[in-house]
Amino acid sequence: MHFKWNNTPTELSEQATAVELGEKLSISPTLAQLLIRRGITTESAAKRFFRPQLSDLINPFLMKDMDAAVDRLNDAMGHKERILVYGDYDVDGCTAVALVYKFLRQFYSNIDYYIPDRYDEGYGVSRKGIDFAQETGVKLIIILDCGIKAVEEIAYAKELGIDFIICDHHVPDEVLPPAFAILNPKQKGDTYPFKDLCGCGVGFKFMQAFAKNNNIPFSRLIPLLDFCAVSIAADLVPVVDENRILAFHGLKQLNVNPSIGLKAIVDICGLSGREISMSDIIFKIGPRINASGRMENGKESVDLLVERDLAVALHAAKHIDEYNEKRKDVDRQMTEEANQIVARLENQKHQSSIVLYDEHWKKGVIGIVASRLTEIYYRPTVVITRDEDLATGSARSVPGFDLYAAIKSCRDLLLNFGGHTYAAGLTMRWENVREFRTRFQQYVDEHILPEQTEAILDIDAVIDFKDITKKLHNDLKRFAPFGPGNPKPLFCTKDVFDFGTSKVVGREQEHIKLELVDSKSNNVMNGIAFGQSASARYIKSKRSFDIAYTIEDNVFKRGAMQLQIEDIRPSEETGG
Repeated sequence: MHFKWNNTPTELSEQATAVELGEKLSISPTLAQLLIRRGITTESAAKRFFRPQLSDLINPFLMKDMDAAVDRLNDAMGHKERILVYGDYDVDGCTAVALVYKFLRQFYSNIDYYIPDRYDEGYGVSRKGIDFAQETGVKLIIILDCGIKAVEEIAYAKELGIDFIICDHHVPDEVLPPAFAILNPKQKGDTYPFKDLCGCGVGFKFMQAFAKNNNIPFSRLIPLLDFCAVSIAADLVPVVDENRILAFHGLKQLNVNPSIGLKAIVDICGLSGREISMSDIIFKIGPRINASGRMENGKESVDLLVERDLAVALHAAKHIDEYNEKRKDVDRQMTEEANQIVARLENQKHQSSIVLYDEHWKKGVIGIVASRLTEIYYRPTVVITRDEDLATGSARSVPGFDLYAAIKSCRDLLLNFGGHTYAAGLTMRWENVREFRTRFQQYVDEHILPEQTEAILDIDAVIDFKDITKKLHNDLKRFAPFGPGNPKPLFCTKDVFDFGTSKVVGREQEHIKLELVDSKSNNVMNGIAFGQSASARYIKSKRSFDIAYTIEDNVFKRGAMQLQIEDIRPSEETGG
């Protein structure tokens, strides 16, 4: 992929503010500048950013319907009604179900949980799930990370005498389901000040309100924050405001005292003894939780997450790890097939979007393939497979483009759809697929901006190797947790040279392990450039080049730093 580098010069007034703020915080003006660009301009705001406090969490009763939801839950427990905690089969849904179930089972035993089968029931509330609830005597269903569009299904449950409390974060339709209570900060008339909670986050706020109403100490909720961190990272919601507080303390819990199920996954991932970051969740922990829902049934992941016995949990984690290996094989095969289709479509590089369909692709992996294609081609992408007479699709977007609005514009062709700006799912009749592709691509053509189809690296600061000190690295860590809304700072150093020892590495010789010097100091910096072996010949030519990179811990050398290089380009090319 060819990146465009975007580096906005700092204005003089901004530089002066950065120097002043840096002095107050004992950090470099460069890092103070990063704070200012995040809207943090005062010492007190910076201290809140660096040390997020659980006491700053928003009052959960500000969320619309929260009083009604807590009253209904209290009533169900008071009358010993059977309660079912129901959730989606992805990471956000599974962690949300685990959090609510684990918290409530401490106080109430007549409770169970349910995850629909992706292949048998599909996304969200299913009639099969409601029938299961009726057969087992359930009177209240708490549904997490889905349900906001299940108008007919929840009406059916109401006829059977089953109430729903919906905890969702996806964009609602005009018509809401006839649930007893709907907790969703995105619904009309909701004045809750933070709109970007994930499904697990909404579930946490419900439990926070329940605890407050029943005089249960907040400290009883803290052990569940590791689930919040995992869902915030995996669902790619903005890591700002309330999500930053939950992620910060959730990561602390995950690193110091994780729940037994997550500890087992951490062990299986090879992360034991390391400081676990949001990236570790995205690339290692999250995919394993997702794997059982993609390949078989997501309930296995929840079984693991709520397990009390470590030996049982480790056995289950190994099983889920096997699912993940199978998932990777299917993912590779489907991505290769999709790439071949794209390569055959001569006009694809001129298209502003990609819509691919194949009736043999596995439903559980199409979302990953859509993500891969979006990364490779930098276009909003929809990948569709067939399920009898229906087509099921998964869609991913590029920064700045509202994918949900594009899909909504085709709603007359769809039986169901849901999601948010950057990721969505949809169902339609198979015969509508071609028309959907035409209409979707037409909408994208008309609404996408040229810069949204370019892979852009936003450079935070241009620095020299002499600026990369232990203190800078330690101060940078205070900016974590990273994610959308708070990306990991990206630096650029110009005119660097191979120290003479850089080499191509990796099973397929696809990466470069680098030792570099710059033109302004004698400092030698180690770096790794994943998937960039095409640049190796230029690097070894002794000519100068520019690098864009993040500064990371070297996991193989305790206490050492290394540069994770995102892009390499000849010095004369910089600027576009």
